[in-house]
Amino acid sequence: MRNYLVSVLLLTSAVVPALSQAQNATVVKIGFSSPLTGPQASAGVDNQGGLQMAIERLNAQGTTIGGKKIQFVAMMEDDQGDPRSGNIVAQKLVDSGVKAIIGPYNSGVTIPASRIYNTAGIVMATVASNSQVTLQGFPYVFRVAASNDQLGGKMALYAAKELKIKTVSIVDDRTAYGQGLAAEFAKVAKANGIKVLGNDYTNDKASDFNAILTSIKAKKPDAIFYGGYSPQGGPMLRQMKQLGISSLMLGGDGICAPEMARLAGDALANQVYCTQSGALLNKMEAGMTFAADYKKRFGRSAETYAVSFYDAMMLVAQAMKEANSVEPQKYMAALEKINYKGVAGDYQFDAHHDLTQSPVTIFQFKNGAPEALSSY
Repeated sequence: MRNYLVSVLLLTSAVVPALSQAQNATVVKIGFSSPLTGPQASAGVDNQGGLQMAIERLNAQGTTIGGKKIQFVAMMEDDQGDPRSGNIVAQKLVDSGVKAIIGPYNSGVTIPASRIYNTAGIVMATVASNSQVTLQGFPYVFRVAASNDQLGGKMALYAAKELKIKTVSIVDDRTAYGQGLAAEFAKVAKANGIKVLGNDYTNDKASDFNAILTSIKAKKPDAIFYGGYSPQGGPMLRQMKQLGISSLMLGGDGICAPEMARLAGDALANQVYCTQSGALLNKMEAGMTFAADYKKRFGRSAETYAVSFYDAMMLVAQAMKEANSVEPQKYMAALEKINYKGVAGDYQFDAHHDLTQSPVTIFQFKNGAPEALSSY
């Protein structure tokens, strides 16, 4: 009994100061939207960790804005990677009084949800890559990662110049992300001498690709470009192996995650190349530190966009500090003019609220994990 009481007292002594600190601070709610269930849950949990780590650090530092001590609180919502769910989540977060949205992750969720956030006057910092996200002219929408133009285009350039690809078949999942990525890849590929042998379509819930792949096999392309996500990319690669298709698989950030290897199993050799937004983190001190801290905090490695969600929260907080306000209508102007050095790179925005510079890194899967090759 004595040990139990000692434990309770120790726990109480640790919790009371934390509660007192929170009570003496102004609570600022930050919204989060990503898929936390369903086939893309791995990406969503990765994103969640990045935001959570940023908020924990800001609170530990004792952030002060406009003379008030601030306690950031994350409102974590599961949009399931689905546009309808994303709109429900958007309205819920708006009604809860959040001062910023970090997310969504999927372009198909982001495009409709962005109208809700913008109408409510809430800043949204998203990694969604479809070009339409920032071409809607919504003043509260900011993209904190590369666009499809950059992710698809750089993959096409690398395929033409470095991999010497001459022919390619294209498959996309009909999502806003997958379609946009595939269209940009095709445009740049054709401009650089790659012949596109055909365009096939699937969906982001599919698991059987045999009909598509059998048709592609007869065309004997050097590579297959897949515009979509790992939950389909992994099984597609397995079925490519079963059908004896030796073509390279190319893609964007949607397949550039360890989940691709988990789902592809022994079908994954060294034939998968993909792009991610940002510079080579393993060559930068800040990137290596972030990766180590993330693994220590969560017991798992950071995947594709944890660092972008981390940086997004930190730069929003910096804009709030510069504006001396947590109100989006006031700090939005500071965000438009911001020059912030984050973990993944430097953040400055153009007139459309896209990054003025967004390097893209080419990865190749080796030994079951994406390994950075070069920045393009």
